[in-house]
Amino acid sequence: MANGVVYIVSCCSNARVYALDARTGRKLWTHRAGDGTYTPAVADGVVYLGPTDGKVYALNANTGSLLWSYRTGSGDGDSITSSPTVANGVVYVGSGDHNVYALNASTGALLWSYTTGDAVDSSPAVANGIVYVGSYDGNIYALNASTGAKLWSYSTGWNVSSPAVANGVVYTGSGDSNLYALNASTGALLWGYSTGGTYAYSSPAVANGVVYVGSFDGTVYALDASTGTLLWSYATGGSYMYSSPAVANGVLYYGSVGLYALNASTGALLWNYATTEEFCSPAVANGFLYIGSDGGDFYAFGLPERRE
Repeated sequence: MANGVVYIVSCCSNARVYALDARTGRKLWTHRAGDGTYTPAVADGVVYLGPTDGKVYALNANTGSLLWSYRTGSGDGDSITSSPTVANGVVYVGSGDHNVYALNASTGALLWSYTTGDAVDSSPAVANGIVYVGSYDGNIYALNASTGAKLWSYSTGWNVSSPAVANGVVYTGSGDSNLYALNASTGALLWGYSTGGTYAYSSPAVANGVVYVGSFDGTVYALDASTGTLLWSYATGGSYMYSSPAVANGVLYYGSVGLYALNASTGALLWNYATTEEFCSPAVANGFLYIGSDGGDFYAFGLPERRE
């Protein structure tokens, strides 16, 4: 969501990136995006995305025209399921070829790459000159954002969750069903919380001293960000909870079997909307809530003003 435009992607035979008017949903342009792609990033008038053809693309945000592309080591049968992150003129993205890449955002030139032990589906987080990213090799890595040198790593089990960084702490879900809180400077474990699901692939959201995360048991959890103490949980009955929560104006939004809006402080259900299974993560901007659906539909909801 940028400058009144929503950028979304679809997969499989209809793999495209769409630019839609944020208020009306009118299609502005589309661009063929390989055989599927994941959430794009938008910065300085450019849309960045990584489809399954093993390339990273940069498109003009106004027209959809190609500015540059960079082929990673992934072959046509491999995928980039990591979403790009843009910071300080650099695009950071993981790849199915086991690498994390740093590319010049203007030209696509390779600045550095770092090789992990397996595919990197996690989307990088960048804070204070450090890139945090998980790998299927069972580790989360902290890399120097300028050089790619490893600063530390921590074993978490399969890691496709995209880390969240707040107040010197890195929060990440994991394939061993745990949510981990790590010291952002050293990687030391501060606390861990075991969810009831087989996996906790959802990427955490942190707001007002609370960390929110979903699990494959169809439950979203709210934990004290400092201690990991459970504050509340809410079960939807869904199973594959890839969706990551979004928090705005005291409300937690997330997708499971449908879209849910919960009181962020208590977990009480405010409303829900029936859709097909949700793999997408909601986004909130300018009084609207946006979310895609596994059924191929994209929704925009007008949100009421929240009064205390």
